[in-house]
Amino acid sequence: MKSVRLGRVVVTALMGCAGIFFILPFLWMLSASFKPELEVMTYPIQWIPTTWNMVENYSQVWLGAVPFTLYYLNSIKVTLLATALSLAVSAMAAYGFSKVTFKGRETLFLLVLATYMIPPQAILVPQFLMFRWLGLFDSHLGLVLLAASGVLGTFLLRQFFMGVHNDIIESARMDGASHWAIFVRIGLPLVKPALATYMILRFIWTWNDYQNPLIFLRSDSLFTLQLGIRKFADLNGEFYSLMMAGAVSAIVPLLIVFIVGQKQVIEGVAAGSVKG
Repeated sequence: MKSVRLGRVVVTALMGCAGIFFILPFLWMLSASFKPELEVMTYPIQWIPTTWNMVENYSQVWLGAVPFTLYYLNSIKVTLLATALSLAVSAMAAYGFSKVTFKGRETLFLLVLATYMIPPQAILVPQFLMFRWLGLFDSHLGLVLLAASGVLGTFLLRQFFMGVHNDIIESARMDGASHWAIFVRIGLPLVKPALATYMILRFIWTWNDYQNPLIFLRSDSLFTLQLGIRKFADLNGEFYSLMMAGAVSAIVPLLIVFIVGQKQVIEGVAAGSVKG
């Protein structure tokens, strides 16, 4: 028993050291965003600023020449809509591929899954031409539709739906419930861990997306935060304190979503283990 406890202590200590090592760049970024420019590159590193310049740095980011607030709101709008749409599409498709019996179901699922193997860069030109023809070029709706594709989400959620026993579905069907009622009232509550996991992934992917806004947006008023950061860097790239303040502002929503979503994942897994 003592050897087991000692092993756990050693593993915990090693994991703690690794966690501190991985979080150091973020701590330096946060510290640099609070400093005057002359103190950013001091050596050895001063983790706690001697002079706090937080108000000036962040006010230049949010109230400067670059409309940072507008880009921020654009990113929030596109990311929330794309995440919600992708979750809805993926969940419905996953339920259909796992609990609705129809001819050619497995073949169709393999075809859908095969599209995930196509690199996004390989279909940029056809997408660009199609979006111009449909009138979706240079619009947030086009970005939302691009980010709402959920092949990975369909695959992930399908695996969880397959874990729902068919007897539950058949019992509900015998009681007169439609597939939609079963999907909403029975299926979704049972796959909350997978929904939370995919929500985190889709939110992060869409928020950090630089390629699609760069290609499919032309109007400055529609730019997302990633394009805004690039524009901000072109104007203030030599000022590391301002760049770090912009970077810290950009990752705040990711931290919030990760913390909230992680809690949902843990609660869902714990509830599932108790039921099992």
